[in-house]
Amino acid sequence: MWRMKRIIVLGLVAVMLAVTLWGCGIETPQVQAPPGKSGESAVDEVRSPAVDSQPSASELSVHFLDVGQADSILVVLPDQRVMLVDGGNNADGPVVVKYLERTGIKRIHYLVGTHPHEDHIGGLDDVIEAFEVEKVYMPRVAHNTRTYEDVLTAIKARNLKVTPARAGLIVLDDPGLQIEFLAPGSSDYKDLNQYSAVIKITYINCSILLTGDAGFESEEEMIASGADLEADVLKVGHHGSRYSTSEEFLEAVSPVYAVISCGKDNDYGHPHEETISRLAGQAARILRTDRDGTVIITCDGQDLQVKTGQSSGD
Repeated sequence: MWRMKRIIVLGLVAVMLAVTLWGCGIETPQVQAPPGKSGESAVDEVRSPAVDSQPSASELSVHFLDVGQADSILVVLPDQRVMLVDGGNNADGPVVVKYLERTGIKRIHYLVGTHPHEDHIGGLDDVIEAFEVEKVYMPRVAHNTRTYEDVLTAIKARNLKVTPARAGLIVLDDPGLQIEFLAPGSSDYKDLNQYSAVIKITYINCSILLTGDAGFESEEEMIASGADLEADVLKVGHHGSRYSTSEEFLEAVSPVYAVISCGKDNDYGHPHEETISRLAGQAARILRTDRDGTVIITCDGQDLQVKTGQSSGD
């Protein structure tokens, strides 16, 4: 009974904060926390990214951080503006902050929480407290967890507002550089993963597609929308789950590189063999944070370069 009351209270607090941050009069879909989930990290040991690379001017630099069974992606644009997509688990917050500081980051211009699961937004409150943040993007869906509440509280404390991430929303449309959300395309999903914000970044002739935990349903919507999904680099959805990265979606994306963010010997068996097989069928070069450590992909507008680094403790 006490546990149920606590969940209800957290839910009410989260919804009240969400309504405040997204503006009054906006209905926010609510997804209950899965049974047995407490918002704590599913990774026994958080492994710190070991690659230290200063971004170069005129290059697009995308860092897929090794944060175990979680997601955190640093994007440094050619003009040195910064986008951070997700912040790993709760325990990863200090790891992400340290990595950003070591990379020379002072300000985050665009902060994205792809969806409210703890392994994506857990460390965002630490990031918000440590850096100046200009804009925050999250899908319009609430979640009854302390993790979600902590992120909303950090946003409110900084007097920030949340811009709802949705298909068709353009973040940047500069000459030679575009950033656009391709998903979510609906607002009534049963699975919280399907709310994942999907981002396409295009820099002259290079393109990156970041998919959060989007699964088959969202992928089908993106294909049906007629959006240009082709990309040189694909951040593989849902840590390589068999329920993401369909053959049809892969054909539309046709990636040269496929990056999987997952933890070594994780309990979910990610990445699943079915997904690896589908990627191999597209002849994509697979990069995995559990094996390659932090993955950094840079583009000068024409050519891609890849750097990988060993995780600390290996």
